[in-house]
Amino acid sequence: MKRFRKKYGFHVTHLNIAKTKRKCGIIERQNYNLPKSEDSRSSGTLKAKEDVIIEVLRLFR
Repeated sequence: MKRFRKKYGFHVTHLNIAKTKRKCGIIERQNYNLPKSEDSRSSGTLKAKEDVIIEVLRLFR
C-alpha cells in the first residue's frame, strides 16, 4: 500500500481493491465481515484509483 502512495500520491485501501476486483469480475472468497444492515453503503472508488488498481492487477494477471 505504501508503494501506491509513493508512486501515485494517494492511498488505496483494501476496500478499493476489493470493489475494483468485483467490478472486473474477479471472484474473491466469501466475506465474513458483512454489514449489519441491508441499507448501509460505502463510498465509491474514485476513477483515478480504479484505473491504477486495474493497471496493477494487469501486471499480476
